[in-house]
Amino acid sequence: MTLSASLNQRWQAVSPREQRLVLAALGLVLLALLWWVGVAPALATLRSAENQRHSLEAQLQQMQRLQVQAQTLQAQPRIGFEDARRLLEASLKPLGATAQMVLTGERMTVTFKGVSADTLTQWLVQARLTARAVPTEARLTRNATGAWDGMLVLKPGSAPPR
Repeated sequence: MTLSASLNQRWQAVSPREQRLVLAALGLVLLALLWWVGVAPALATLRSAENQRHSLEAQLQQMQRLQVQAQTLQAQPRIGFEDARRLLEASLKPLGATAQMVLTGERMTVTFKGVSADTLTQWLVQARLTARAVPTEARLTRNATGAWDGMLVLKPGSAPPR
């Protein structure tokens, strides 16, 4: 006797009321399976779609702002090495004794002692925009007072004349 014949014989032996209950239970199980596999994930995706859209819009706006900033920087005319050095030295004057610059070939090494994070950030932005200097190396540590000590190696927008 095969498996299907055995199951069919057992099914016929069960009363019609029990057959309906078994079919109803099987239908309920299939409906729950359909919900868990097909409908619930789609609803979860639908619920989170609006938040994801807002997040992606914010990221797109940030990327567009960065693109405009990059295009603005690219459109600026190149400045000479001496002009960049002079502009960097001028930008360090407000920092006083907390910052010193040493010129080594085409690199400018700026050493900081006890500079706040905000001051350092503002100085880096100013150095990037005015002298077109790009940090190539950084060794900064936070001291006991929460200020920053260390050094930055900068490369100006163009190399020094030879």
